[in-house]
Amino acid sequence: MKIIKIISLSLLLSCGVFAQNNQLQKPKLVVGIVVDQMRYDYLKRFDSKFGADGFKRLLKDGYAINNAHFNYIPTYTAVGHTSVYTGTTPFYHGIISNNWYDKELKKSIYCVDDDRYETVGAKTGGKKSPYRMLSTTVTDQLHLAQNMKGKTIGVSIKDRSAILPAGHTANAAYWFEGNTEGKFITSTFYMDKLPKWAADFNNSDKAKKYLNTPWVTKYPINTYTESIADDNPYEGMFKGETSPTFPHNLAKLQKENGGYDILKASPQGNSLVKDFAEATILGENMGKGAFTDFLALSFSSTDYIGHMYGVDSKEIEDTYIRLDQDIADLLNFLDTQVGIANYTVFLTADHAAVPVPAYLKSLKIPADYIDVKGLVGRVTEITKKFFNATDLVENTSNYQIFLDKERIYELGLDVNMVAQTLADELVSFKGIYKTVTAHTMQTTSFNDGILKYLQNGYNQKFSGDVLLVPMPANIAYPHTGTTHGSGYNYDTHVPLIFYGKGIKTGQSNTYYPIIDIAPTMATLLGIEFPNATSGKVIGEVLK
Repeated sequence: MKIIKIISLSLLLSCGVFAQNNQLQKPKLVVGIVVDQMRYDYLKRFDSKFGADGFKRLLKDGYAINNAHFNYIPTYTAVGHTSVYTGTTPFYHGIISNNWYDKELKKSIYCVDDDRYETVGAKTGGKKSPYRMLSTTVTDQLHLAQNMKGKTIGVSIKDRSAILPAGHTANAAYWFEGNTEGKFITSTFYMDKLPKWAADFNNSDKAKKYLNTPWVTKYPINTYTESIADDNPYEGMFKGETSPTFPHNLAKLQKENGGYDILKASPQGNSLVKDFAEATILGENMGKGAFTDFLALSFSSTDYIGHMYGVDSKEIEDTYIRLDQDIADLLNFLDTQVGIANYTVFLTADHAAVPVPAYLKSLKIPADYIDVKGLVGRVTEITKKFFNATDLVENTSNYQIFLDKERIYELGLDVNMVAQTLADELVSFKGIYKTVTAHTMQTTSFNDGILKYLQNGYNQKFSGDVLLVPMPANIAYPHTGTTHGSGYNYDTHVPLIFYGKGIKTGQSNTYYPIIDIAPTMATLLGIEFPNATSGKVIGEVLK
């Protein structure tokens, strides 16, 4: 009996030691950083302007995946953030765009709108939740694995970029409400009242300080040789400006540009988010407890600036120079507050972007703009010609056509025939490269190429009846600034860097889809993968 007791005690002690050691292997804090619209080439293009402690520190001491790509269409913000954190594509997680046409409700919806909840921290902007995301996230799985212990919090300028990464079980998600507010807010989905530290931050006039800081280049503008001329016809501008050139007087321009919303389209917006992220870590005591915490952080101003000025602008160059400093400040903060050996970071993007087509055209590179109004008119012409009807389509959006099936049935027509006819005829429309029907998506398995990406982004429950793929560098957008959304390399190729506890030092040129991030982080944390994961573990980055 004595021997049995000794053995039992030994087993108990050994299990306790194992559990303790296992816990010691985990970081105390994970920080997931998503930089909205960051192209991979920015890491190389602006390298000479970066300091030693931001991007270069991550690259030097972390593990860089140089050939990371999104593997679906469309490459939009909500889809990208969701795919990074769920480890799967819209085919499974259900977030098929930022906005899309709801076939059941017969109206366009926004990915995180939820009228069941109210705004917390301001008058408007907070009726949000992640309920349209159908799968769990790595942040959800961490909470489940720790019996809902530890804290998971999302922070961003954009609501969708804070809400979707933080998951269904998040303690909080905070985003910026501009206009006259200039505050970080949340939803009653998470809480009924802002914590004191968040209210104090909002009352600190940080946003006002940044608003009153003119946007000038960090270094002399003549040294910005990695971008095109400051004054050019390919860039948009703030309302009230006469040219898209430095300096940009935010305080003077704010009245015509949505008040505090103007911060979103300036590097100051990124700095404000960094400040709030640090306040979150301090206020919630993240990285200090017995369980792993997770901060899902997204820098969105890069996207607003890219849309307005394009990927080759002086504004983009200056933005990334300044973001490099923000990241350096954040890493130094984590060193001090959490401990250099206690945290893990990954950095990626939610999509990239195409150079301004008008600029490409000036260089004799094939590029152009799609006439959306003309496309809709052509759809009507086709249905009139072949079916003697002009009311067979409910909605055209996101390069998708949604048919009015009830009307088609009333007329005794075949839905698949209508869809296929539209696909056959629209492939000749200027700027369109391929057309595919929902029926084809459901009955054919594509193994690679652009159609595989299209299939990965197709969701039978939510997607349209005819799907269109534009020609390379053809966009439906104004002729200044740029956008994204395609499955071409300029939209899919993004940075991916892992850094910190549990991560090797090195780099790889092997292709990895971005959906591999979540299972990799789950493996590092010793938890179950998100429930719809289709990605694989990037084993070479883990110690």
